[in-house]
Amino acid sequence: MIDRLEQQGLLKRTPHETDRRSYLIALTEEGQGLFAEHHQYHLRLTEEITATLSAEEQALFSAVLEKIIGQM
Repeated sequence: MIDRLEQQGLLKRTPHETDRRSYLIALTEEGQGLFAEHHQYHLRLTEEITATLSAEEQALFSAVLEKIIGQM
């Protein structure tokens, strides 16, 4: 997967300075743009999904998700 993303110009990999077994992975400008685009899509989708919930239901849903994430 990393190889493919690197070939597509979405990320770059550089050797770690002190650990020859490791690489540092960073998004390129193109990768950052794609990530930002996806993030906006995700926010819109989340808003659509929760639009029919009341404020109380949204708060409860958020609390449940935070509890689940806290267990990870």
